[in-house]
Amino acid sequence: MYIAMNRFKIVKGKEDIFENIWRNRESHLDEVNGFKNFNLIKGVSDKDCTLYASHSTWDSEESFIKWTKSDSFKQAHKNAGQHKEIYVGHPVFEGFTVIL
Repeated sequence: MYIAMNRFKIVKGKEDIFENIWRNRESHLDEVNGFKNFNLIKGVSDKDCTLYASHSTWDSEESFIKWTKSDSFKQAHKNAGQHKEIYVGHPVFEGFTVIL
């Protein structure tokens, strides 16, 4: 199994905008081979930002990589450049192979 995460730092006070973007987006993940589940998780806040992570679980790293090269991925990310004002920096990707 493989876990793919993107960490996002969101400008303090813009959390509702960010959460609504994720609630209302068409991810197209349910139609992708190897996809297991998705969570958007919220972390700590400091004076400047709030930490979030998108967390998806896949059958394998290969399944995840195939998705990143698919039309479903392109559709899910077609508006990714909008709302730049709510982000502190770029998302940071982290990929993990499940051991236990």
